[in-house]
Amino acid sequence: MRDTAEHLRLVVDLCVPLLLAIPDERAASRPGPGKWSPKEVVGHLIDSACNNQQKFVRLLLGAGHVDFVGYAQDGWVRCQHYQDADWRALVELWRAYNGHLAHVIAHADPARLPHTISIDGKGPFRLDFVMADYVEHMKHHLTALLPDAGLASAFENVYGA
Repeated sequence: MRDTAEHLRLVVDLCVPLLLAIPDERAASRPGPGKWSPKEVVGHLIDSACNNQQKFVRLLLGAGHVDFVGYAQDGWVRCQHYQDADWRALVELWRAYNGHLAHVIAHADPARLPHTISIDGKGPFRLDFVMADYVEHMKHHLTALLPDAGLASAFENVYGA
């Protein structure tokens, strides 16, 4: 899992300067009705980190299988008012949270990686898959958020994924 942790660190390190280069006005701009602004997308990625931390830790604590609740992403984004938050603070929270998750992933007990989780009745999914999929989910959102940054090829060429 050290490779997954390093991959996560590299994705975050690449994207933090790109995110911070987005002007505040654009960070608060929604591309259309029912679409999230960059602030809300980063907020969603913070929520994803929070939800995934719960999954990782619960499985690492020793339960062979965990049933986990679904994630009402629109509600989480709305009730936390990411649209009204400070852009730089959101990016820094996202950076710090993922630094911690990379640490957790890097130190995951290999004997616990086969442990499984069902999420809102779907699954089971192995812990090692959930950890790797977390990074892929993040890359999907970052590629959409930063369409002119060439992230898809950067992720493929630099990180081998």
